[in-house]
Amino acid sequence: MPLARTPYFPPLSDLQQLPMTTSTLTQPSKIALVGMGQITIARAPETISCVLGSCIGVALFHPRVRVGVLAHVVLANSAGRTDCPGKFADTAVPRMIQLLIEHGASSQSAVAKIAGGASMFGASGPFKIGAANTEAVLAALAKAGIRVAAQHVGEQKGRRVTLDCTTGNLAIEVAGAPSIVI
Repeated sequence: MPLARTPYFPPLSDLQQLPMTTSTLTQPSKIALVGMGQITIARAPETISCVLGSCIGVALFHPRVRVGVLAHVVLANSAGRTDCPGKFADTAVPRMIQLLIEHGASSQSAVAKIAGGASMFGASGPFKIGAANTEAVLAALAKAGIRVAAQHVGEQKGRRVTLDCTTGNLAIEVAGAPSIVI
């Protein structure tokens, strides 16, 4: 019987822990791990990664400038909170656009890819956090006029996503399934 393919996770020594707000990756060939509620921006050839369950990974990429931003959105609505913009869909997207502009990229040419939003507590019932997060992120991107080029959302398993800031590819690894790139 063949062995199941196990996704590769680099050793912790290769990962750069980032603060709970916004950060910029400046060391080439490092993988930045984006924690819950964080937003990270990086330039080619760097990569940015996060592990998601019901949370949504929102990736914005500007192909000409080759700048990527990844947010690890935890909840749909901030209810007016401004202390942690990456935590909420309605505050993460505007902050991501602001970061793109600060790094010489326009939001009009940015392309979005999203992943996550798993139903971690079953497909039915009151805890549909993943679906609510997905809807809120898509609404925030539409409001900002940003095209969603691809998405890999829903289902009942978490996933790891990695944004390649050279190509704009978003690699997705789900336990027990082949890796895909969107």
